[in-house]
Amino acid sequence: MASIFTKIINGEIPCYKIAEDDNFFAFLDINPNAKGHTLCIPKKEVDKIMDLDEETYLGLMAFSRKIGRAIEATIDCKRVGITVIGLEVPHVHVHLIPLNEMKEATFQYKVSLSKQDFESIAAKIRSKIE
Repeated sequence: MASIFTKIINGEIPCYKIAEDDNFFAFLDINPNAKGHTLCIPKKEVDKIMDLDEETYLGLMAFSRKIGRAIEATIDCKRVGITVIGLEVPHVHVHLIPLNEMKEATFQYKVSLSKQDFESIAAKIRSKIE
């Protein structure tokens, strides 16, 4: 059975897409820790990051860096934190979280955004991708 992320990639579930290439996909987290919280995923459905082949692992890190730099250029933050936890969805995903305080990295602190907020943030981040 396809993961929720595979369904997002396939367009079966809507998302606020940031970027996509042949191998990777980035979209805003629908339950964000902070404004601009983004998920980067490989299109290949693999449960654990350590199970990725080396090429996909390195590619995901490079893709995440590119998206993280665009987030830093868009969202007012001290830095973009990166974390891989992966217990909630059995599909590798990298969290890129704009951080001003440590609580934003805890996954216990959430922000509420409107549909318009998500759309605006996604468009601004997309415009900064090099």
